[in-house]
Order: sequence, then structure tokens, then C-alpha cells
Amino acid sequence: MAITPTGENSALAAQTNAYENPKGILGKDDFMKLLLVELQYQDPTEPMDTEKILAQTSQLATLEASDNTNKALEDLAKSLGNSQQFSTIAAIGKTADLGSDAIAHDEGAPTSFELYFPEDVQAGTIEIKDNTGALVKTLDVGTNPSGVYQFTWDGFNNSGASAESGIYHVSATYETQNGAKAETRMGAYPIESVRFDDGKALLKLGSNYVPIDNVREIY
Repeated sequence: MAITPTGENSALAAQTNAYENPKGILGKDDFMKLLLVELQYQDPTEPMDTEKILAQTSQLATLEASDNTNKALEDLAKSLGNSQQFSTIAAIGKTADLGSDAIAHDEGAPTSFELYFPEDVQAGTIEIKDNTGALVKTLDVGTNPSGVYQFTWDGFNNSGASAESGIYHVSATYETQNGAKAETRMGAYPIESVRFDDGKALLKLGSNYVPIDNVREIY
């Protein structure tokens, strides 16, 4: 049969519940309260040993120093995080390389992609190759100022047949306005802006925002 506390026992139980520590963690203030209560209720005829008091006081000092160190480390980590964000902003205007020139193509559907041309283009050709390096399709670049441009591959190869679903690789060769030969490929774009989402940096590359973790190189 369960026993229900009454009177003083009930008040004591209520007080105990009121001071319940949901996390089960004691801080330096809790240890100080315990020490003061221990001193308050010590036997006057047998006072607490001085060495014991000094030992407990030393433990309190150590605990407080540890708390201060943890707080300092948290502040340092936050400061370093802010510094890293500012250093990311400094990358605006530079080029980010994703380390891949690949696109995924579904047979029977057009596939769009973006290419960055660092210089003005007088004329040029885009080459789409399969995983073996065989040329599948060529597209005309046109005459355009420097910048990021979107192109659409209709999904057919140079022979007019539908290309199979798979991974293809995109690059381009072009002639600049002064007649120099140049090359570019998928995956390298200028960093236009930086956006922070839940503390994570996203770089605007072309028309997409890409997590900075996906970037292989910034130059």
C-alpha cells in the first residue's frame, strides 16, 4: 500500500521537488551552498577539520576556473566563427571551382547548364562528352560579353539520335575579342555574393547558391 506524506513530510517533499535539478548538474554556486549548509549544521563540539574546508574551497576555486575557461573558449569559438564569415565575404569577386564538369542527363529530356566565360567571346564551341571521353554533341557559344551564360542541350547527339541517360562532361573552347584562344568548363564560376543560412555560408555561383563545403578551390 502506498504511503502519502502528510504534515512536515509533505512540506519536505514539496520543497525537495521545488529544488529538483532537471539536468542533474551542479555548478560552483550549488557547491558553495552545500559547503555553507555543512558549516551551519556542524557539531560545535566537533567542528569541521580546517584542512577539509581548505580542500573544499580549493575544489570550488578549481571549478570556478574551469567554468571561466569554458566560457572563454565559447567566446573564442564564436569570435573565430564570425572571423571566418568575414573572410568568406572577402572571397566575393574571386572564382570558385567545384571540382567537377559533369551534368546528369535524362534520355528524352533537355538538359540545361551554365558556363562562365572570363573574357568577351568572339566565337566558340561547347563540347559535351560521355564518360569515355567520346564527343557526343557540339553547341555554338555565339558572340557574348564575359559572364555566366545558360545553355540548353536538347538531348540529341551530333548524329540526331537521342543520347542515353547518364553523366556527361561539358567544356568549351573560344576565341576572345583580341583573337586569343581560351578554354572554360563546367564547375568554375565567379562568386557574386555570400548568404548565411543557419550559420552556414552559401556562395552565389551563377544562378545557384552553393554551400562553401562543396567548393574545392577559390582563386
